Amino acid sequence: MKMFQQGIQLKARSRGFHLITGEILHALPSISEIKAGMCQVFIQHTSASLTINENADPTVRMDFEMYFNKSVPENDPDYRHDYEGSDDMPAHLKSSLLGCSVMIPVRNGRLALGTWQGIYLCEHRDYGGPRSLMITAWGI
Repeated sequence: MKMFQQGIQLKARSRGFHLITGEILHALPSISEIKAGMCQVFIQHTSASLTINENADPTVRMDFEMYFNKSVPENDPDYRHDYEGSDDMPAHLKSSLLGCSVMIPVRNGRLALGTWQGIYLCEHRDYGGPRSLMITAWGI
């Protein structure tokens, strides 16, 4: 059994859904040593999240942003947690809906993503800043 772990910091991005598959692969080249296994990517924040979806057409990411903004609106008078601005509580809710980690099978030294799949950083804050990820891969 082999196990590799690497923390990385992503540059600050604007609110929205951003493909980060390449940055993850670049950070963990040792994944090439795993014939069969798993890779977990975990975000160490509560106002951003991770998901896997369409990696080719950027309008999918735009539609994700539109949907989540409609579903979890800002400035709801019932929110109590608004210390960091009107996007604060909605960012926490969106993060909980999507989740803080993704698991991807590893096969023959590569992430076994589907043809049209990519890993998204889901930035839910207007100014979220740099985001930290912990990437762990294990297998034989």
